[in-house]
Amino acid sequence: MSEVSRREIEALFARPWEELQPAAWEVRKTHHPDVLAFGVPGAKRYGTEHYCNTPHRFAAVSLTGRDCRLKCEHCRGHLLETMWPVSSPSALLALAKRLMAQGCAGLLISGGADENGAVPLQPYLPALAWLKEQGLRVIVHTGLPDRKTVEGLRAAGVDQVLLDVVGDEETIRQVLHLNRSPEDYAEALALLREQGVPVAPHIIVGLHFGQLRGEFAALEIVRRAGADVVVFVVLRPLPGTPMAHLPPVVPEMVGRLIAVARLLFPTVPITLGCARPSGLAKGEMERMAVLAGVNSVAYPDPSTVLLAERLGLRSAFAETCCTLAVFSELDSPSGP
Repeated sequence: MSEVSRREIEALFARPWEELQPAAWEVRKTHHPDVLAFGVPGAKRYGTEHYCNTPHRFAAVSLTGRDCRLKCEHCRGHLLETMWPVSSPSALLALAKRLMAQGCAGLLISGGADENGAVPLQPYLPALAWLKEQGLRVIVHTGLPDRKTVEGLRAAGVDQVLLDVVGDEETIRQVLHLNRSPEDYAEALALLREQGVPVAPHIIVGLHFGQLRGEFAALEIVRRAGADVVVFVVLRPLPGTPMAHLPPVVPEMVGRLIAVARLLFPTVPITLGCARPSGLAKGEMERMAVLAGVNSVAYPDPSTVLLAERLGLRSAFAETCCTLAVFSELDSPSGP
């Protein structure tokens, strides 16, 4: 992958939408099938005229229960409340057996971070290997992993690692409450790539109190290391957090970043993840993302499914996270 400077990335972002969008769409048409995957994992109920998912088919688990040491400004642990809580490897195995009996086919393993920004995964590595032996698909949100953890994840055979990439040091300190730097995220991504662990770097749009700050640097980091799939998620102001009062991120900002990424990563799948605002901004954000060339959208608005049809894209629903749905799109049940 050739080097692209941050200045060049910023110049792409500044291009008129009337130029940027067609260029991104042409790249999508050239390098990707005419399919738009929709990830609808059963961790959240999804039911529209186009598709209804199955509860527990793909579940999200927190290894720390409701606990997170960092108490980030945008979350304060609230995102963990929607996950199945466990507190030990034996509890994880017991939960997995119950979920498998209900038809579970995969798990997202996550949890609160420690003071170094890492999810405490090492005690769970043998359990993750057992889950893979049972035929489950396993993806893991790691935080900032060390080499031993990455090697353990590779040995366990996990399907994918989800890694947030933050490109601004003030954001890392003020929002995430971490004494780390963008280079730490770059090193973590490079380590995962070096070890051959499939990785889906996540870029969080508007993480710095709704401002665009660090996203260009994050794109530069991902461009330098490479990725199996690039994921965009968007700040969602949550009640009970210091960011609850913030307005939603402007959809065009999301569309422009995705269009830039489409040009930077011509052959790499790009997805719009589930963490993003609801309400009026949701449909417009998805529309901009589709026009910018994404390959997958999580929990789509019905208008997005219709847009795909109008654009000549086949809809493919998959009851997995969007980062996996984009790879199983050709085998997924078809939409309209």
